[in-house]
Amino acid sequence: MEIEVILKFLVLIVGFYMAWNIGANDVSNAMGTSVGSGALTLRRAVLVAAILEFSGAYFVGANVSETMQRGLIDTDMFITEPLILILGMCAALFGTSIWLQIASYFGWPVSTTHAIVGAILGFGALIGGFDAIQWVEVGSIALSWIISPVVSAIISYLVFSILQRNILYAMNPTEATKKFIPLLVFIVLSTFTLSLIFNGLQNLNLNISFSEALGLSIIIGIAASAIAYLFVRRIPLPEIDTRPPSRYLPQTVVSLEKAIKHLQRVQVASFDATHDKVSHLLDEVRELSNQMRQETSFSERASEYRSVEKMFVYLQILSACFVAFAHGANDVANAIGPVAAVLDVIKNGIISDVATIPSWLLAFGGLGIVVGLATWGWRVIETIGKKITELTPTRGFCAEFGAATTILIASKLGLPISTTHCLVGAVLGVGLARGMRALNLNMLRDIILSWIITIPASAAMSILLFYALRAIFIG
Repeated sequence: MEIEVILKFLVLIVGFYMAWNIGANDVSNAMGTSVGSGALTLRRAVLVAAILEFSGAYFVGANVSETMQRGLIDTDMFITEPLILILGMCAALFGTSIWLQIASYFGWPVSTTHAIVGAILGFGALIGGFDAIQWVEVGSIALSWIISPVVSAIISYLVFSILQRNILYAMNPTEATKKFIPLLVFIVLSTFTLSLIFNGLQNLNLNISFSEALGLSIIIGIAASAIAYLFVRRIPLPEIDTRPPSRYLPQTVVSLEKAIKHLQRVQVASFDATHDKVSHLLDEVRELSNQMRQETSFSERASEYRSVEKMFVYLQILSACFVAFAHGANDVANAIGPVAAVLDVIKNGIISDVATIPSWLLAFGGLGIVVGLATWGWRVIETIGKKITELTPTRGFCAEFGAATTILIASKLGLPISTTHCLVGAVLGVGLARGMRALNLNMLRDIILSWIITIPASAAMSILLFYALRAIFIG
């Protein structure tokens, strides 16, 4: 009995430590776009994430926890030695947590899903060999790691392309924004509410059909859309420009300014005839740039774009809530799945096929995530918000919406995808909609490298800690 109490205490402590590291690293990935675009201050981002991360973990987290709990390795090999499974899961959690804390300290945005899956597979392969690994399940998870950033990128690309065409490139961007915001609010709130009601209330043992949940979500979406309409209609429109429309978009002026800087570099580095040709070309481009500035009313339009971005701040805050809820729903499984498996074995003394995940355990994991975000989350938030790409509220909204939609779909299907993958893919999609020059390819390379390192690093730590725990409890 005494050893059971010790093991329960150990797994809960290690599980909380794992959840704390998820909050310090992965939640920071989710909120970094909002902080980087200026839609939320760091303090407000922590507050928003705390509420919504906990809600997502508590209401929707059970779907994914079941996959992480027993879908990766063949637990039948532990039937005669359940203590080995307990120690292995504790080692996987502890090893993953140590790696995540190292990554968070240096501000590296790594994938906690990568880490815990790698740790469990490392421990499973050590005990039962590669035959003990459920390769079909692992294959579906690995495939989701590839598909999720692609899906996020596609959604974000399409949403941002629509915003570009209908708002940013419109003759009157402010008026166009006032027309589109109620529709966007309806889409975001309806999707968010449907996920909360249809997925979440099952953990509260309330019977609500999908049609009832869908109807209630639509009603809430319409109500929120009406409030948004009343809000944006009070924003004054700029004076109507009576001049004939320009043949050029204001973005062409920005492109020409960049071309001028490149030509200036060539001019400095060239000699003789080449220098003269570049100088002549530089004069022509400058003249064309001035002409376009006048024709497109660049200064006035730039000011109008700033007013559009201000309106999208509120929409990005809404999408930030969407991301935080989706992240809590998916990534609480990384901490709670192994904990649930261990507690079930300790309670029953045998390894069962299905273990119920109690609500208190989901709340426990959600609390750990919130504490980790509040105490150490600022490190990775600064990395994501300032070093990956230049973000504005419109771009941040599209990236967050694409990522959150992908995460919620995966959570419903029980796939433990990587939030980091989804967000990087979503930001990549927004960048592609603006052109390749908008992407920081060096940073993307570094992020992908960190993903590759995470799996073997967490697996190695898991194996070392398993040997240590086995020596302590078994000898």
